[in-house]
Order: sequence, then C-alpha cells, then structure tokens
Amino acid sequence: MAHNRAPLDDAMIQTGLGDLPNWRGDRSGITRTVELPSFPAAIAVVDAVAQVAEEMDHHPDIDIRWRTLTFHNVTYSEKAVTALDFQLARRIDDVVARY
Repeated sequence: MAHNRAPLDDAMIQTGLGDLPNWRGDRSGITRTVELPSFPAAIAVVDAVAQVAEEMDHHPDIDIRWRTLTFHNVTYSEKAVTALDFQLARRIDDVVARY
C-alpha cells in the first residue's frame, strides 16, 4: 500500500479487507465487532488497544457495550481509509487473539 496516509480507493480497500476476514467497510471506515468472555476482558482489550494506538499515533473509535467491542478505523485527517487503518486493524486483531 502507498504512503500510510494516502486515501485508498475501493479496490484497495476490498483487497485489504480480503486479508482481514473479521473486518468490513468501505471508504468511510473499516469496522470489526468482537465479543469477549467478560466485561473485564473487554476492558483489558480496550486498554491494550489504547497502548497500540498511542504507539502508532493512530486511534480507533471504540464502542463498548458490556463485553462487546466495536472498533472503527478511519484516518480523520484524510476523511478516508488509509494503509494506516489496515495496519491498526492487524494490530487490533493481534490484541483480540490474546483474549
């Protein structure tokens, strides 16, 4: 993928989503919903993702509903999905896999 913050076209987004089976989306953002075994586990995932996001200086929107989390990635400065959103999605998947 091109420059990390360059907006991706529809074909590039669909290709990226092909590598991330738990994610869906379009130019407005990519999203994954995950259910954890407990509320404390969900909060632990949020905390771990927060650390990753700070490290990357790229932050997802996170909706917390008891033990269900929805992550939404979009590069707000570009008002589009970029390679950075896919990098963050892979890192979120790595965190979720530990729980």
